Amino acid sequence: MYESLKTATKFINEYRISGQEALRLKVAEGEFISVNSIDGCQSGELLVVSQVDPEAPLFVIDSSNIDVLPTQAIQSIKLLNSDGQAGAKFKQDLQRWQVDEKVLENAYCFSSENLSTVVTFLQDAVIVMVAAAENMAVDEHQPPTELNLVHYAHDSSDLPEPLAKPVQEIRVPHSSARTYEVKAGQWIQIIDVQGKQSSDFIAFDKAQLKDGQEVMIDGTATRTVMGLTLPQPGLFSKFLDQFQQTMLEVVQDTVGRHDSFLFACSPKYYEDQGYFGHVSCTENFNNALSAYGVAPRSGWPAINFFFNTYAEPCGTIGFAEPWSRPGDYVLLRANRDLLCASSACPDDIDPANGWQPTDIHVRIYDDSESFPRSIAYRTIPEELSRMTKQSGFHSRTTKLTKHFAEYHGYWVATEYEGWGANTEYLACREKVAMIDLTPLRKFEVVGPDAEVFMQYAVTRNVRRMSIGEIVYSAICNETGGMIDDGTLFKMSDQAYRWVCGDPYTGKWLRELAAKTGHNVKVRESTDQLHNIAVQGPNSRALLQEIVWTPEHQTSVEELAWFHFTIGRVQEATGFPIMVSRTGYTGELGFEVWCHPDDAGDLWDLIWETGQKYGIAPMGFDALDKLRIEAGLIFAEHEFCPRTNPFEAGIGFTTPLKTNDEDFVGRQAIERQSPESRHKLMGLEVKSNDPVHHGDEIYHGRFPVGVVTSATFSPVLKKQIALCRLAPDFTEIGTDLEVGQLDGQQKRIPAKVVSLPFYDPQRTRVRS
Repeated sequence: MYESLKTATKFINEYRISGQEALRLKVAEGEFISVNSIDGCQSGELLVVSQVDPEAPLFVIDSSNIDVLPTQAIQSIKLLNSDGQAGAKFKQDLQRWQVDEKVLENAYCFSSENLSTVVTFLQDAVIVMVAAAENMAVDEHQPPTELNLVHYAHDSSDLPEPLAKPVQEIRVPHSSARTYEVKAGQWIQIIDVQGKQSSDFIAFDKAQLKDGQEVMIDGTATRTVMGLTLPQPGLFSKFLDQFQQTMLEVVQDTVGRHDSFLFACSPKYYEDQGYFGHVSCTENFNNALSAYGVAPRSGWPAINFFFNTYAEPCGTIGFAEPWSRPGDYVLLRANRDLLCASSACPDDIDPANGWQPTDIHVRIYDDSESFPRSIAYRTIPEELSRMTKQSGFHSRTTKLTKHFAEYHGYWVATEYEGWGANTEYLACREKVAMIDLTPLRKFEVVGPDAEVFMQYAVTRNVRRMSIGEIVYSAICNETGGMIDDGTLFKMSDQAYRWVCGDPYTGKWLRELAAKTGHNVKVRESTDQLHNIAVQGPNSRALLQEIVWTPEHQTSVEELAWFHFTIGRVQEATGFPIMVSRTGYTGELGFEVWCHPDDAGDLWDLIWETGQKYGIAPMGFDALDKLRIEAGLIFAEHEFCPRTNPFEAGIGFTTPLKTNDEDFVGRQAIERQSPESRHKLMGLEVKSNDPVHHGDEIYHGRFPVGVVTSATFSPVLKKQIALCRLAPDFTEIGTDLEVGQLDGQQKRIPAKVVSLPFYDPQRTRVRS
């Protein structure tokens, strides 16, 4: 069916509609759409904004046994009338699209079962598809989730919808360049129209140029200030002039793969390849800039947007086809008045533009607009890019710090101004600290086979769990390598909540359920459950003051380690929360879970109540110190898909002797001789010279292990490291060396110790 659609239409445009969001789309007679629910549970409502003939049928459905008639869009109406952030955004979208709310009274409502059918349009129309649903409470398991819409079109949609109202639009035809002026504070969106098209970019200080001075983006100054000696794939957050002053900031990037700073293509490049007279970006820039009195050059240093470079360990630069797809873009903000020039690179002699040069489009937005910082990532290679999100607590954390880093698709604070990593660390060890852990992914696993499915999916013995209990577990692939680690909450006999780090885990669980035939649904609830950890000796006393629990739920005071309770803030009429006695610090601690609409109020309440307990905000830098001291593992440091749970130091999550049931990866793990396994151990480093993840560990001439994580411990007053060692060198007290400078030129002495470094009996976390 889909192959016939590809031949019947010229262009295929794919869109993602997140839960509780909407997509506006123009369709033409004879075009098709197909909408699919990612988890098989999300319904969709199609609103008709306009059509050529309201009296004639709008579409037909490929399956004769499905009959969708106009009716009230109940879920969309509920969403529109809701008080939360999702409802407000939906209302704003309808207003921006000039959609009369009356269309909600006569819509087409598709269940999750009949969404996957193909809809053929019989006339031109403008539609809105809504992934409508209500908010999910902390003890529920029906979150709003994604829809994927594929539009089989006669013509290309050409450009993505503007981020706001543009004040200027510039089309750069293929194999050409254009200049444009930008005022301080304005936003520059550079769009790859058809995908795989590189665009060189240069900018001059406009005021200096009028005075005859060519002050422009400088690669050496940018790399030096940003702390990199050589070009490498990707973009800097800022680009500076030769006086080391910022000219531009990168605010959004949907690709992530660019050339940091090399020459725009020049006549010499083509002549060296034997293509004499080939048009180049350098010549196009020379021609475009001549009107401003800019002297021509034989090569222009430029930001090479969408140019896919890679750097070899020796520093050699290579390139391949761009990663960019139709509509991908980079959004920059000007720090001063600029004269800019953008090219649509003419290179057709190699893969730099996918062998076929195409257009670039530039949009300028007014300085009064506001756009969040975000960068793209993909959970799987073939999907549409996803942009970094802000958690529900971001409005509070951003008032306390400017130090943020991207972590698994969210912005997280690394440290807080006025505190710093060591102060935050000490607050957690001695008093109480709070940290936003929203990037943890949450998945609802629900259905009659939920228990037997999770028994097979994770390494822990799930059958031993009681309702209200939590277990820490690994989740492995067929080779026994760890896909992820996480905590499993038993919400009821047929409902579990898996909380982990890697967003891919949800896709893997869905594929596993389909493969095994278990009657379960796996739905991601991350957008409906944001969480903050409250950790430290005073955490229980603090939360006792603000958490109300009904009689049938356990109070915070009585909550046991690795158990959870459902309650509300302050009183029976407060907003709902879930509280779990879990953490990642090795201290007495809890996590508090809420809907993002309530996140700001929850932060304020914990913060204000915590003042008398000496509370501090905590970033990920302090958290890293705490978890290393506690001997807790971290993805891509202590484990990866080539590391099984025993090698990662969490063999207790894989009870091969007491659990006689099969789980994914069990046979591969059992084939491995226990005596041959490398082992996670601790190192006391007998030096203040820092050691790092990836440093090899030596016994004499040869390496016997690798440092997986390292930090300086303020409490232990020494440098410590987690490491994976060959079994012959794991005896406590063994003297080893950490190798640096090729492993041979510098050696740092260290001694093997047991884990954890801090509180070996884990009495504090259990207290």
